[in-house]
Amino acid sequence: MLRDMKCKCQIVKNFTPSWFASVMGTGILAVTSLFYSQYIPFLKNLAYILFYFNIIIFFTLLVPWILRWIFFRKDALRDLEHPIISNFYPTMSVGMLVLATDFIVIGKNFGIAEIFWFIGTFLTIFFGILTPYIMFKGEHVKIDHINPAWFIPPVGLIVIPIAGSLIIPHVSGILQEFVVFLNYFGWGSGFFIYLSLLAISMYRFILHHPLPNTLAPTIWINLGPIGAGTVALINLIKNSSFITMQEPFFIFGLLFWGFGIWWVIMAIALTLHYIKRLKLPYAMSWWAFTFPLGAYVAASHTISLLFKFQLIDYIGLALYGLLIVLWSVTFVKTFIHAYRGTLFKG
Repeated sequence: MLRDMKCKCQIVKNFTPSWFASVMGTGILAVTSLFYSQYIPFLKNLAYILFYFNIIIFFTLLVPWILRWIFFRKDALRDLEHPIISNFYPTMSVGMLVLATDFIVIGKNFGIAEIFWFIGTFLTIFFGILTPYIMFKGEHVKIDHINPAWFIPPVGLIVIPIAGSLIIPHVSGILQEFVVFLNYFGWGSGFFIYLSLLAISMYRFILHHPLPNTLAPTIWINLGPIGAGTVALINLIKNSSFITMQEPFFIFGLLFWGFGIWWVIMAIALTLHYIKRLKLPYAMSWWAFTFPLGAYVAASHTISLLFKFQLIDYIGLALYGLLIVLWSVTFVKTFIHAYRGTLFKG
């Protein structure tokens, strides 16, 4: 067990970047809980509980993340060079962007939200460039390494405008122009990188052997760019005063959301396939069940309000129920394995 580990420094040494996916998943669950509290009033209280709990999670995880760079830099750099693990590094900065959204939507605190957003944005851009650069210049990447976790860096870029667009009206002058620039740079670069990686991912799914069991949950990451991209686009267009004709962008958002329905069905089908035939052992990759699905749930609610489609909101509510189950199971599994120390073994 964790309390019996010979060296507590193993926690820091083997602290993987993917831990911050829990911040992303918990943060989006908090927001969607608030959205659907119109149907189930108790969810408003749950949203606030998850919001404050997520702040604790973030700062708790930040300690070993920083200490690892100080005391075990070689291990941290080794992970940064790894063609799979490196893609989870942006989860830390994306977690900050999700918290920025939480502070705006739930906490109603734009001051703290701006701090999280600016720091998260710069780190997300940094990792969004560094991670592909390392893979571009190296010869260590093989077809076996291709998996939907590669979507995480572009997803991070796409997430930037979710909170960033809401900040635009609260700043002015050259700072407002800079915020607008960061938002459009984030969505534009993230979206087109996602399309490129989607083609590569499809190639692997069709012409190569299935994903390893521990990476099977990453199939759900396909919903991340779609859900986050839809919400970010709608928020961005609504807060861009220089765009006079908004409807074409909103229609594209609806089409993009529609693509997500296909991925929801595919993700469920493939997950059941792994459970029945190939088994699905617990790993930190299980957190991939949460944020992507939560982002799509948020997109469903956003689309339903925009077009006044009640059916879409009901779809979102049903998927929210699935999100609650997946988050709860993943959280419990993570807590048990962390307590036993199995998550900190080299």
